[in-house]
Amino acid sequence: QVQLVESGGGLVQPGGSLRHSCEASGFTFSDGSMSWYRQAPGKEREWVGYIAHNGLSTSYAPAVKGRFTMSRDNAKNTVYLQMNRLKAEDTAIYYCWTSMSPNSWGQGTQVIVSS
Repeated sequence: QVQLVESGGGLVQPGGSLRHSCEASGFTFSDGSMSWYRQAPGKEREWVGYIAHNGLSTSYAPAVKGRFTMSRDNAKNTVYLQMNRLKAEDTAIYYCWTSMSPNSWGQGTQVIVSS
């Protein structure tokens, strides 16, 4: 059974930083790409970023490019999302996703960017 457990959210001031973690289980983590998505209040879920199975390739949505960085530790079955220079519009629930089980979602981790 695939499980994705996100953590690391919280309340942060504009310009601040947070790091999300997503610990995965139930599949061979190193075989699949990982992505982060987010869903802001009243909006549809949107893609944030992607990292290849071996961590050698990443890509990001234009809204976060240059501010957010994904990484992964295949030995720990964990993917990370470092978020810097946060803006109010980054307020959302953040979810990780795996290509190995496209219909599986975790509970998400909430980020509120506010002064």
